[in-house]
Amino acid sequence: MDLNNLFSKDEINIGRQIELDIAKGFAIIFMILCHVVLSSIDGNNAISPMYKFIMDDILGGPCAAPVFMFCMGVGIVYSKHSQWNNMIKRGIKLFLLGITLNIFRNIGLYYFSGIILGDWHYTYIYGGLIILFVDILAFAGLSFILLGILKKFKLSNKKIILIALIMSIIGSFINSINFGPLILNFLFGNFIGTDVNCTAFPLFNWFIFPIGGYIWGQYFIRAKDKNKFFKFWPLFIIIPFIYFLFISKTILYNDAGYYYLNTIDGIICLLYVHGSIGLCYYLSKYMPKTIIKSLKVLSRNITEIYFIQWIFIPLGLLCLQHIFKNIVITDLICFIYGILIIFITASLCEFIRKLKKRKNKV
Repeated sequence: MDLNNLFSKDEINIGRQIELDIAKGFAIIFMILCHVVLSSIDGNNAISPMYKFIMDDILGGPCAAPVFMFCMGVGIVYSKHSQWNNMIKRGIKLFLLGITLNIFRNIGLYYFSGIILGDWHYTYIYGGLIILFVDILAFAGLSFILLGILKKFKLSNKKIILIALIMSIIGSFINSINFGPLILNFLFGNFIGTDVNCTAFPLFNWFIFPIGGYIWGQYFIRAKDKNKFFKFWPLFIIIPFIYFLFISKTILYNDAGYYYLNTIDGIICLLYVHGSIGLCYYLSKYMPKTIIKSLKVLSRNITEIYFIQWIFIPLGLLCLQHIFKNIVITDLICFIYGILIIFITASLCEFIRKLKKRKNKV
């Protein structure tokens, strides 16, 4: 294939790209359905192993976080504020937002559950150290900071890719390490896999996703023909899932194997992300405009929705189980509750967005 015929020297696909919005929109839906399952498991539930496997391990696994992180890298290519100093500032804000979420999601719920409901065992705060838990917001913040530093030194794409691969390889072999004191597990968990109760997305293991999106985006924005660019999208979905289901014994079947995924698993996930965006490109040709519009709402509020849903999901479940003492969370209740959370969080984010626009006009 002649790359000169496939890519232009100039940027062609500028502005918001429908397939990226659709991909992020679906990833948000999968993420929330997954988090509802995760939040329901420790309570009185009758969630079937198959439902958990689909919602948590598959849709909430390769189909969610890798897509977010990849699109985060693509977004840097499209952003008008991708200067190195702006990226570092944004990274610091995201990192602090992650700490703020931990305060509301964990410490706030701990006291709400204990004082209001009389249940002091709903969650653990580890003496307040839980505010340092490494979730996707902390990872995103560190990724922006690191990429900002790399851009400051004007490193070539080849060197950036090499750094990301070296980090991934290090993360593949140095993981599930217990440093003893919890504070060390939390702090080192920002970079490598420590105790799974302390970190979910260490930088070394996951940095290849925003870098993959950053490099991919530089080609995507110059692609002359999207049909050719996404020509083999079915293979990019089929092959990874054959690998996930029958070859890799970690990413779908083990929490630590997913959160501390190795380099091969990461590369296979990158192939899947390309295929999934290709699928979204073809779906966009047939989707009703109302559905595309709804997915765009989810896409443009991705950070806000992530923050809000992690408060609403466990809080709502706590209240539900307190009001209906004998309620058993089934697959159907899980699914309906997840859809309700998607609607509530998206609506709230859009309401807040409109209020901000009104204030800016005044």
